[in-house]
Amino acid sequence: MNDLFLALPYDELEELNIGAREKRDKVPVEEQEREYRSYLEKEKRIRAVTLCFSDLEGRFHMLDYDKKFLLESADNLTFDGSSIRGFTAQHESDLRIKPDWSSFFWLPTDLFGPGKVIMFANILTREGGQYASDFRGLLQNFTRDLKAQEGLSALVAAEVEGFMLAGRNAEQNFDEKDGFQLLSTSGYFHSLPRDPLRQFIDEASVVQRAMGFKNEKDHPEVAPSQFEMNFSYGEALRVADLIQLYKLLCRQVASNLGMTACFLPKPVMGINGSGMHINMSMAKNGENLFYDKAGKGQLSTFAHDFISRTLNHAQEICLVLNASVNAYRRLDPHFEAPNQIKVSAIDRGSMVRIPVGNERTARIEVRSVGPDANPYLLLYVLFKTGLHGELSSVSATGHEPASLLPGTIQEAIALFESGDFVKKILGKENIDKYLACKKQVASRSPSDLGTLVKTSEVTYHHEITNQGLWNKF
Repeated sequence: MNDLFLALPYDELEELNIGAREKRDKVPVEEQEREYRSYLEKEKRIRAVTLCFSDLEGRFHMLDYDKKFLLESADNLTFDGSSIRGFTAQHESDLRIKPDWSSFFWLPTDLFGPGKVIMFANILTREGGQYASDFRGLLQNFTRDLKAQEGLSALVAAEVEGFMLAGRNAEQNFDEKDGFQLLSTSGYFHSLPRDPLRQFIDEASVVQRAMGFKNEKDHPEVAPSQFEMNFSYGEALRVADLIQLYKLLCRQVASNLGMTACFLPKPVMGINGSGMHINMSMAKNGENLFYDKAGKGQLSTFAHDFISRTLNHAQEICLVLNASVNAYRRLDPHFEAPNQIKVSAIDRGSMVRIPVGNERTARIEVRSVGPDANPYLLLYVLFKTGLHGELSSVSATGHEPASLLPGTIQEAIALFESGDFVKKILGKENIDKYLACKKQVASRSPSDLGTLVKTSEVTYHHEITNQGLWNKF
């Protein structure tokens, strides 16, 4: 039966997905919708269209629609929002789900089965307006308005680190007495060509290239059994989509190999944790607004003001950047973790680093982000803060003492809850919902993290928790 459905070789997948990538922000979405609708109608070997979205905390949700049904009903798709944590209450449960036709991808058969394509979707209210807690839609609207009203493009490159663990479902089966079993003892850029870690990296990077990621480099990271696969920079919304796909693809490839791809920020004590370094810049008419050859660190005043606002609000937005109990284990300066609220060109313990760059690549790197952050919420907050926050009255260069980010999620919750600026950019509804989710998990974990990764910080983690456990909260 599988022979009846579309199963493309990887070279054709890459060609199709790169072609779709080039159109996303250049061709009007209405034209893209017409093109993809026509394709789906003509291509008889497509059996299902997967729509995906992320909840307030960043959990990735997917549902398959019969192709014919989707083509007939794309403007009137609904679901029960009360079943999604952080979305609607039971008495106002119905929400609409709207495909973003500019986010069309062809899927590799060996990971998803034959005859499937995928699109990201935005969540709308019953009446068809923007849903307040769908940060993909909010990020899309924000960046679209920036470009339309000011000619500004928000550009991002993400460096997403993770660990490869022995066995499937290692996180769900975690026992704090035994901890996680790593697959490799190799370190930075160092592994044997066919050891399990290298095998995973090789297979995952091939899949990502086929999905149009435009990979740049793939390698073992500093810690044993740790990996990072870098892909090309792009518009903020598109990179946030790729971050979600990156983690999904890594998990699926690992599962096929009998392993677990883990994006907990600090699954193992005594070694480096995993970060998601966010490289940011802004452009106008193709000009990098962060670059100034004569500026400090070859950055413009615009870029330094962006940094100043980010550092000034660092404590109150920390819960967005480090969204789990486990994330605060990673913020340890002994393991290159950036817990110092300062900027530096060389100190990797600084929250913001200024990488070496030129007119094309000048950027800032926000290093204090965990790989389990909701990428849409994260980028929305970072760009809103950098553009509209208050400038810091204190210099925070690499040569001066720095204040520190919160040491526990409990501290981060208190700072987030009392922050005036974060209330302004997120709104009371989202603040209340996000706090409720984070307080539920924090209340089940000790405020003193200690030297042992606790079962509670793994079991109740937002990317790991299953439906059955929600009912135990």
